[in-house]
Amino acid sequence: MTKEHERRWRMMLGETDDTQSLSDRDVAMSSALDALYEGDGRRGAGLGKSAPKVSRWLGDIREYFPSTVVQVIQKDAFERLGLKQMLLEPEFLEALEADVHLVADLVALRGAMPAKTIQTARVVIQKVVDELMERLEKKTTEAIRGAINPSARTNRPRFGDIDWPRTIHANLRHYQAEYQTIVPEKLIGFLRQQRRITDLDEVTLCVDQSGSMATSVVYSSIFAAVLASIPSVRTKLVCFDTAIIDLTEDLEDPVQVLFGVQLGGGTDINRAVAYCEDRIERPTKSHLILITDLMEGGDAGALIARLTAHKGSGVNVIVLLALTDTGQPYYDKDMAAKVSALGIPVFACTPDQFPGLMATALRREDIQSWAASEDIKTLRENNVLAAL
Repeated sequence: MTKEHERRWRMMLGETDDTQSLSDRDVAMSSALDALYEGDGRRGAGLGKSAPKVSRWLGDIREYFPSTVVQVIQKDAFERLGLKQMLLEPEFLEALEADVHLVADLVALRGAMPAKTIQTARVVIQKVVDELMERLEKKTTEAIRGAINPSARTNRPRFGDIDWPRTIHANLRHYQAEYQTIVPEKLIGFLRQQRRITDLDEVTLCVDQSGSMATSVVYSSIFAAVLASIPSVRTKLVCFDTAIIDLTEDLEDPVQVLFGVQLGGGTDINRAVAYCEDRIERPTKSHLILITDLMEGGDAGALIARLTAHKGSGVNVIVLLALTDTGQPYYDKDMAAKVSALGIPVFACTPDQFPGLMATALRREDIQSWAASEDIKTLRENNVLAAL
């Protein structure tokens, strides 16, 4: 066994009594892990529930591990030690590595937060929202903004609308042998259609806000805010458990949207779909994205009948069992099979896949084919989903 292999085994098992093969930094890293993880009885020295002690420990793991690892360790600490109550303390909150899961926890706990902590929570949530917007906004707007008319051309296209084969062909005489490249003097691209308000597609994100859907709610809120900023679509956001909250008017401020969400409680999907149905103005121009694990606590039969009517009227209905990047979703398999039997696509997708999904939906193209191209297994293909 090489020294590096021995080092890694000692770090993994927490065997730091003999520190000859470990550097001071390795010993400190192992001690930070010992404070949380239990293995053969050696690990688990115990963080307790002292906010100052935990805050110092969080500072240690941020120093020794990359951000992605910190988020995993932090999540484990919450689950193993029941630390969520500490989120009510602003000093502890400031020490955390902010991610989408932390945002979900803060949204769920905000009703119990003192005013001082709420202000800190808003700062933390704003940071995560800004990071997600930076990551997802450009891809989404490029995928969705405007409908491209292939028959119309322009010599002043946006970069994403350049017709590269035609542009290269038109500029072959400008080939620079010295640099082995073409310097285009003229760009040829697609002309985006300008559409009247009455012609705009309507997108309704109807999102289950029960506790199991927490991270999906966060991502859905971000995407709803992005979609609302795109002139070529009209976007609505409706969140529900047994009650319904319409957050459409708040979409200019994603943080305010998240503070309007009520995570937890039961689920009445049928009631939420009925609410959306009453607000669909032009079915053939409407897209209903129902984001739920299909654990219906209301009238399941009425839900199936309502979805059947939606599809029959021309509404483009898609069911996402999860909008997250954290693994395979848990869902009601019987209800999912019934919905899929209606010809409605039922699957889960990651946030990075969602822009492509929406672009495909707005073009009224085959969602099943798009899912196959993304290596997403829909329920119709396989009763065991492996989308993520």
